[in-house]
Amino acid sequence: MKKAFNNLGVKASVITIIVNFILFIFKLVAGIIAKSNAMISDSVHSLSDVLTTIIVILGLIISSKEADEKHPYGHERIESVFAIVLSFFLFLTGVGIVYVGLRNIVLKDSIALEMPGVLALMAAFVSILVKEGMYHYTKKIAKKIASTSLEADAWHHRSDAMSSIGSFIGILGARLGFTILDPICSIVICVLIIKSSIEIFIGAVAQMLDVACPEEIRNHVINIIKKENEILEISDLKTRIFGSKIYIDVDVTLAGDITLNAANIIVERIHDNIENNIREIKHCNIHILPY
Repeated sequence: MKKAFNNLGVKASVITIIVNFILFIFKLVAGIIAKSNAMISDSVHSLSDVLTTIIVILGLIISSKEADEKHPYGHERIESVFAIVLSFFLFLTGVGIVYVGLRNIVLKDSIALEMPGVLALMAAFVSILVKEGMYHYTKKIAKKIASTSLEADAWHHRSDAMSSIGSFIGILGARLGFTILDPICSIVICVLIIKSSIEIFIGAVAQMLDVACPEEIRNHVINIIKKENEILEISDLKTRIFGSKIYIDVDVTLAGDITLNAANIIVERIHDNIENNIREIKHCNIHILPY
């Protein structure tokens, strides 16, 4: 089942790469022909989406490998490693384009501030529609396979749609005579790229530091345990995010006179209910304490 879900995620990611690469070429050519810095910057954002999705694919493939002697806890954290590398690349790309945009504004480069053509405006409109559609498609698949990396990729599509809206505004303003709006919007778009890189970095580092899982998942675990009438108390509950998965350690208190066999049956039932009902959880370790 896990392999089937990962294959579905890889298929969705391949489709995303193809569409994003076509968009990158289309917007780059349109930006060059129409002399629009905003559209050229927007094309770079689409290219960054291609690289992001490649990271997602690698993460889905490698993280799905079974645990082995050298990696007894599995390979989920490889997604985090790739994401950190990607975040640095995106950050440097964004900073580079911001520099060019600021230079064009300060130096008032006559070529850079030339009125962009109508082709750039059309390209921005097409990009908005396509990227918003890709956001909904990717998010749907991410929810189906419970993939945090794929869901992050979906939000990357949404940010690209927003940057295309910025391109549209900048290009339209430039065509109405406010030519400086084009490089200004180029800078705004790249600030979005930098923001995305920082968010990716923070999220990836959090997955490497065994931070606790979201409160709603913790509460879900508690509710499942409380369904067992024999459980007298939940003594301690610890959670940690390991790559794209979650590990649970919990102490439960049972009556002191219950048989070991009966206690084992109860614990196994709790274990199976938690792992079967919460797909993000890879392993649940339950420790029994006597009341």
